[in-house]
Order: sequence, then C-alpha cells, then structure tokens
Amino acid sequence: MKRALALLAFLAGWLLLSATPASAHVEVVSSTPGDGARLSAAPPAVSVTLSENIGIQPGSIKVVDLAGNQVDAGPVFQPGEDPEQVAVKLRPDVPDGSYLVEYAFVSADSHPVRGTFAFVVGTGPLVTSAGAVSAATGTDGVVDAASTSVRWLAYLGVVLLGGAAFLVLCRPAGRTDRRARRLLTAGAGLVAAATVAAFVLQGPYAAGRGIGAVSDTGLLADTLRVAYGKLLLLRLAAVAVLVFLLPRLLRPGQPDKLRARYENLTMVTGFVVLLTFSATGHPVTDPVMFVSVTADLVHFGAIAVWAGGLVQLALCLYRPAPGEDLVPVAARFSRIAAGAVTAVAISGAVLALRIMPTLSALWTTEFGLLVLLKIAGLAALLAVASRSRAAVRRSVGEPPEGTTKTVTLRRLRGAVAVEVLLSVVVLALAALLTVTPPGG
Repeated sequence: MKRALALLAFLAGWLLLSATPASAHVEVVSSTPGDGARLSAAPPAVSVTLSENIGIQPGSIKVVDLAGNQVDAGPVFQPGEDPEQVAVKLRPDVPDGSYLVEYAFVSADSHPVRGTFAFVVGTGPLVTSAGAVSAATGTDGVVDAASTSVRWLAYLGVVLLGGAAFLVLCRPAGRTDRRARRLLTAGAGLVAAATVAAFVLQGPYAAGRGIGAVSDTGLLADTLRVAYGKLLLLRLAAVAVLVFLLPRLLRPGQPDKLRARYENLTMVTGFVVLLTFSATGHPVTDPVMFVSVTADLVHFGAIAVWAGGLVQLALCLYRPAPGEDLVPVAARFSRIAAGAVTAVAISGAVLALRIMPTLSALWTTEFGLLVLLKIAGLAALLAVASRSRAAVRRSVGEPPEGTTKTVTLRRLRGAVAVEVLLSVVVLALAALLTVTPPGG
C-alpha cells in the first residue's frame, strides 16, 4: 500500500503539471438570427449551431413573444448537412416586435444546458422578458439535489454488487452465506430503484421544472428519445439479468464448466452495467472518447471490486461463520485490493488529465476542488488500507510479542470499518463530480 500511496502522489503531481484542455458540456456556438439582431421581417426559422452533435431533441428550442405566447411552429429539425445545427420554424404570420428564443439541450453526458437570446422584428425596441429568462436558465434545487442523491445511491448499489468478486475469488465458503447474498440483492435493488428514479427525474432536470413534473408524460418521452434515457433502460435490463445470474453463480456443487459459464456471463453483464455509467458521464465529452470511457470503466470497476470486497470483508469479520478461518480470506483480498488500488490511481489520473479544461481549474472551479477532495479521500483510504494489510500480515505470520491474533483481528476490524466509511465519502464525491461541469 505504501507503493500505491507513492503512485497516487506521483500521479497527482503529474496531473498538476500536465492538465490539458478537454471538451465540456454542449455550448451554443452561434445562432441565426444572432442575439440582439434587428430584422426588417420575421425569419422563416430560428437556428442554433452547437459545439457537438446531440441529435434532434424535441422541444429544445422555443420562440416566445413578450406575452409568453409561442410563435414557433415546431418541431425541432436539422436544416442542413451540419449535424450540429438544429432549428425550429416560425409561424408565417409573426408580427413586428421583440422575441425571446429559449433553448434547453441535453449534453452527451446527460447534463442540461439552457439559455436565451433575443431579436426584434421591425423598428421597435429590443425588450426581453425577465420571467422567461429565469424559467429558461434556472435549475430546480430539489430536483438537482434528488438527481445527485440518486446517482450516489446507484454508485453504492454497484459497489455492493462488486462484492460478488469477493465471494468468488476470496471467500468461496461465503457463497452460501445468506447475509452475503442479501448484500448483493440489496445492491441490485439499489441500482434498479436509482435507475428508475434517474429516468423520471431527468425530464424535470433537463427542462428546469420542479419535482412535481416527474409524472409529465411529455418529459418522460423526451428522456426516452435521448441516449441517456436508452442507456438507463439498458442498465435496468442488465441488472435484471444479474439478479438471474448471481444465485446460479453462487450455487454450491455446480460442475466447473457450468460455473465458468455463469462467471463469464456475470462479467459481461457487469461490464454492461458499468458501461451505462461511463457512457453517460463526462468521459463522453472527450474528443478521444475511447480513452476516457475506457479509463472510467477501469476506475469504476476497480472501485466496485475494492469497496464491495471491503463491505463483504467487514461482514465476515464482525459476524464470522462458526469455525471459519478468516486469515486466508483477508490475505487473498489484500492481494486483489492492491491491484484494484493501482488501477484506481492510474485510471483516475488519466480521467482527470482528459477532462480537466486547464491546470488552474483545479483550484479555481468547483469541479477541480472536488477532484482534489477525491484525491485526498483516496489517499486517506490508502493509508488506512496500509494498516489493514499490516494486520493481515501479522495474522498470517506470528504476531508481535505481547500481541495475540485476537488483538490483531480487532485492529483489522477497526481498519476495515474506517475503509468502508471513507469509501462512502469517496462515492459521494464521485456523485457530485458527475453533476458538476468540468469548467464550473
């Protein structure tokens, strides 16, 4: 673990010295007409050019007059060969006056980008509606907090599911332990419930509506049309498959060939679950998306195996099965944890390097400060894990003079409990990072 701490420190320094610009959320590059434009006649359509191709999102552009009445004829469409340009037609009888264009797009990483611009037709003054601007750019605080909480619960559920690796690789005797199986079931239930909640919250989150809009069928349909909504449904289906596979994977007395088949199917399905997270976050905004998405898959997967194993280890340390020798179990997990820690450190550094817009963003933006806090949390976690490994080594060998193996086991329990708590904090920081723009 000391080597892992040194590696983390080296990678953190590398991050500080090597941060390079990367893409953030979708942005409006230009519009026709432009903001503040004065036109002699109403245009046939209003178009917006974006910084990335997000497809056609229904209702993403609205044009209203000063009374709040819509003057666009919908629907949103792509007017030419440029996939990054979207437009909406105006009614043919639009009179002279000031008009406000409200846009609300959902980035590839599932975050909304909203704003307004105005133009005037005729010789009248350019006037905008403050109420319309507020409605277009605001994000409901309750919906925002609920979305962040739901993401954290989903991460927690994946971590609990990651405990399956512990049962397969470190504690084969625990496959029949009902308490260990209940943790896996709880993980699957958490992911499924959080996924459904994320789906119904995405519409109000993207549109800037309140929590009461979760049942709006139009918003639900909008979520289903975008990639984020489809990936959430894929995640739900993958979790359902895991619920089917896990009891069969852990069933005792199976032929090796059949068990190997279930192991392969479980790994593939687990990969799909992880991919639905990586494909809906900041990594997809990277111009070299393959690098960031792969790093995110490794990062989240290693955290799930490590933290999920910690939860399972804590369970058997505090409530061991009668006659079970936990020393070899802890020793096997210690080796796996060391590899997982290395993977977390390296992949985390790659992600930060690809996503951070500039070096100064580390200490001048909310996203950068959260990254530094997450690094600090991982460093503290590694320091405690180092004590755990020392306790395992003492358990495997002869304990120091004046120290019994019971005392060593008690120290190991305490260290693992602290590791679990720190893991929860790190997951909370990860959830906050997913809803925070890299440049904000």
